[in-house]
Amino acid sequence: MRIPASTLARVFWRCLFMQAAWNRRGMQNLGFAYAIDPALRRIYPDPVRRAEALGRHLRFFNCHPYMAAAIVGGAIHHEERVAAGSEPPGMPLQYKQTLQGPLAAVGDGFFWTALRPLFGALAAVGALLFGGVAIVVALVVYNAIHFVLRARLFLAGYQKGDAVVEEIARLSLTVTAERLRSAGAAVCGAAAAVVLVRGAGGASAPLLAAVAAGAGYAALARGARLFPTAYLATLAGIGAAAVLGRIQGGP
Repeated sequence: MRIPASTLARVFWRCLFMQAAWNRRGMQNLGFAYAIDPALRRIYPDPVRRAEALGRHLRFFNCHPYMAAAIVGGAIHHEERVAAGSEPPGMPLQYKQTLQGPLAAVGDGFFWTALRPLFGALAAVGALLFGGVAIVVALVVYNAIHFVLRARLFLAGYQKGDAVVEEIARLSLTVTAERLRSAGAAVCGAAAAVVLVRGAGGASAPLLAAVAAGAGYAALARGARLFPTAYLATLAGIGAAAVLGRIQGGP
């Protein structure tokens, strides 16, 4: 059995609201069951079997909301195999329990501590240089990236089942997250430089911002620790801004 594209689209759309029914007891279990329900209705015409399958997905579930799309797709893959008699009924639940922890860690590291902070920093610098339109652009681009990744993971989970792990590994999200964190720190340095130089009345904000961004990125790329580097960059920026302001503004 293969689920129609229209039904998969409904399931994916519902995945976007998985956090809406978050609760302390089952966390994302209600959202997961709501998302997968259209697929279960296609897989199990018998109401008794459908109720049994839905009950499996009302168990405890908690994962990064973006990465959970891969698990929803994979759960549908396994439910099809259960309905065909090629897997035991407990396999979809085992699949979910196995992947929810590791994918939560990958999602937190990539989206929450790397991609989102980077775009937040880009929005801040853009707002300083170009106005509020830069914030809108940053939000649109960030959501386009996360939406495409979410859709790709959902389809990979449905098409490949357990092999979705290999698909996620090929994305190299952990390695990319390290680079995005370094870039985000550099952009934050650029934003601080722009603010400091403008506050000092200087006209060399772009140059100082570029120097601060390059120096911060180079230090982090060579293995420097984040917080000492940030403190040092801030102090250096304050000193440079004060000197520039004194030079340009006169004694």
